[in-house]
Amino acid sequence: MLSEGPITASALSDAEDRLVEAQEPLAGLQKACGGVLPGRIAIPELLLLVRRSRDYRLRLARTVQAFDGEEIVRFWAAVEPLGEAGGCRLEMSNWQAVPVAVERASDVQDRRDALTRQMAVLSARLDQQQHVLSVEAHSARLRDLAREMRAHVGQHWTELVDLPELPNAGDTHWRLLDGARIEAGIGACGTHMNMRARVIPAGDRNSGSAGFELYFLADEKPEGTLRRQSPQARPASLGKALGQDLAPVLRRPVARIIANAETIRSQLAGPLAGEYSSYAADIATAGQHLLSLIDDLADLEVVEDAEFKVSPDRIDLAEVARQAAGILGVRAREKNISIAAPTESTKYPAVGEFRRVLQIILNLLGNAIHYAPEGSAIVLRAGESGGMASLQVADQGQGLTPDQQKLVFKKFERLGRSGDGGSGLGLYISRRLARAMQGDLTVVSEPGQGARFTLMLPADPEAAA
Repeated sequence: MLSEGPITASALSDAEDRLVEAQEPLAGLQKACGGVLPGRIAIPELLLLVRRSRDYRLRLARTVQAFDGEEIVRFWAAVEPLGEAGGCRLEMSNWQAVPVAVERASDVQDRRDALTRQMAVLSARLDQQQHVLSVEAHSARLRDLAREMRAHVGQHWTELVDLPELPNAGDTHWRLLDGARIEAGIGACGTHMNMRARVIPAGDRNSGSAGFELYFLADEKPEGTLRRQSPQARPASLGKALGQDLAPVLRRPVARIIANAETIRSQLAGPLAGEYSSYAADIATAGQHLLSLIDDLADLEVVEDAEFKVSPDRIDLAEVARQAAGILGVRAREKNISIAAPTESTKYPAVGEFRRVLQIILNLLGNAIHYAPEGSAIVLRAGESGGMASLQVADQGQGLTPDQQKLVFKKFERLGRSGDGGSGLGLYISRRLARAMQGDLTVVSEPGQGARFTLMLPADPEAAA
C-alpha cells in the first residue's frame, strides 16, 4: 500500500463507492459530513479518489481535506482497488485537525463596499446630515437624474428620489436607508428604473463622522428598455445593443452571482472547507470578469456615439495616479509587485473628466499588474511638456513587438491572449476617452523591456498662472 506515516484508520468500500467498514476517526468524519455507515462516501475529495482508483484500477494516494462542522480535517489517503470485487481498501495516515480561520467582519464589510462601488450605476457624496455634495452617473440612462440631483446640491438626497417603502424619509437614520428601494424617472419619456440604495459611512463606521457615500444599484430591468425596431432601422452593433438594452438586465443577475459567491467565500453563512471557499472565489472572479465585459461593451456604445462629450474638470493628474495606485495596491501586493506612484508633493494640474481619467489609469495599471512578472515594479511618472500634462505607466513585463504596438489599441484586440477574462476593449475605450478630452494615449515598448503607456491631457492654464 501507499502510505505516509503510521496508519490512522482503515476502511473498505464496495463497487458503488459506499463505505462498508471504517475505523475511527474516519467513521466519525463520515457521519459529520452527513453520511451514514454503511453508506455512500460523504467526504467529497475521498469519494473522488476512490472513484478514480476503481475506474483506473490503480493504487492512488493524496492528501484529502474535509470540514467536520468545527474543524478542517486533513489526512493522507491511500486507496487500492480490490480487483473483480469492484471495491477498494482505504488507509488513512497523518490525520490532522486545524481550527477554521474566521475572517474579520471588517474585512467582509470592506469587500462588500468595494463590490458596491464597482456595481453602482450612480454615486454621490453626502455630508453628515446626508445632504448632497456631489453626484456622478455611471450609466448613460441616469445622466438626467444625476444632473437633477446636482442642481439641488445641499438638499437631503431622499427628497430627490421616490422611496416607496419609506415615505417622509428625511429624518430616517442612515442604517434604515441602506438597502431602501428607489424609483426614479429616466429619460424624457418618463420611464422608471428600480434601484436599491447603499449608504456607506465615511470616517467612523457607526456615525459617518466624515459624511457618507451613496450608491444606487440596479434592482431590476428598467421598464420599457427593450424597444421595437422599425424595418427601416439600422441594425445595432453589439456594443450599442448591449449598452442600450441588455446591460441593465445582465448586471442584476451577474451582481447576485458575485454577491452570493462572496458570501460563501467569506463564510458569512458559516464555516466552510477550504476547497469550497476556493471554488466560490473562482465563481466570484468569473462573475467580475463578466461584469467587466458588460461594462466595457456599455462603455463602447458611449464612446462611439457621435454626440459623446466629456465633462471636463480641473484635476491634478498626479493625485489621480496616486488614487489609482491605492485602489489597485492590494492586487499588486498579491503578486509581490511594487507600485511607485508620484509623491504627495508632486502636482501636475490638467483638464479632464475626473472619473474618465481615473478609468483610463486604472485600466493601464490593471493591465500592467496582470502581465508584469511577480516581484517586479511598476512606475507611474507624471510630467508636463508643450502645454500637455502626462502620466506614464511603465512596467517590467515581456513588452510588445512593433507589430503588436500597431494593434494594441484596436477594438477587441487581445494580441492572441486567451483565458484571462479580458474583452480586448479596455485600451480602445481608454484612447477614445483620452482623445475626447483633447489628449491622447500612446505606447512605447521593446520586447523583453516592458511597456510604457503614456496618457496626455491638456495642462490647466489657470493653475499655471
